[in-house]
Amino acid sequence: MIKAAFFDIDGTLLSFTTHQVSPGTIRAFQALHQRGIKTFISSGRPKVLIPDMPVAFDGYVTMNGGYCFVGDKVLLRNPIPQAETDSWLDYAQREDLCTMIFTEHEMFVNTHSNPVANAIRNQLEFTMPPLMPTEQMKGRETYQIIAIMPAERDAAVLQMLPHCRLPRWHSQFSDLVNAHNSKASGIESILQHFGMKKEECIGFGDGGNDIEMLDYCGIGVAMGNADDSVKAHADYVTTSVDEEGILHALTTLRII
Repeated sequence: MIKAAFFDIDGTLLSFTTHQVSPGTIRAFQALHQRGIKTFISSGRPKVLIPDMPVAFDGYVTMNGGYCFVGDKVLLRNPIPQAETDSWLDYAQREDLCTMIFTEHEMFVNTHSNPVANAIRNQLEFTMPPLMPTEQMKGRETYQIIAIMPAERDAAVLQMLPHCRLPRWHSQFSDLVNAHNSKASGIESILQHFGMKKEECIGFGDGGNDIEMLDYCGIGVAMGNADDSVKAHADYVTTSVDEEGILHALTTLRII
């Protein structure tokens, strides 16, 4: 029996077209709560970038599992090793790369003029972080970095940062996190807190950083707008975010 449902935000809860939660998703959440099923965010976003939504959540997996909390209780915090954060910032400065860092409660970017960064901002509809020179970002406890670079650089960066991983979900940039962090590890911390088993949860996602979640959850649901590489890890592929994919899956699977 499903007792918990985990949801990615961008392309899953929020449409890339409308930037809204659909009416069907709102109805689905109401039905989940009526059945006593708890609902959770499972996102690459930090708390400061999670928008207000017309649905309620019982807890949060943020920054790809690096920082997880229920109410005021932090269940898991696992930052990037400081030396590797600083090594990345030296590399970004040397290679003139745009980068963002996310600390526990803050976020910063080293330039506001990068066209890819501005396209990300427009696609995800968030306010650009405050500007901070790359050198001044060093020494801060960082849970996630956005590395704006093509995939061709990934192997070299991972060789330089052996305790990190790059859960890439966009061709032009990647998240950079502690190697032990994933949405699956974050979900595990939530389930332990509530005394639930992974077989009792369902997860919804559409991006490359959702693969571990889809593999981990008792039922992994890929949105219809997901890449085929993501769909290959799903137990069920639903319709797209713009075609009421969440409601369609929950009703078809007879969870609500």
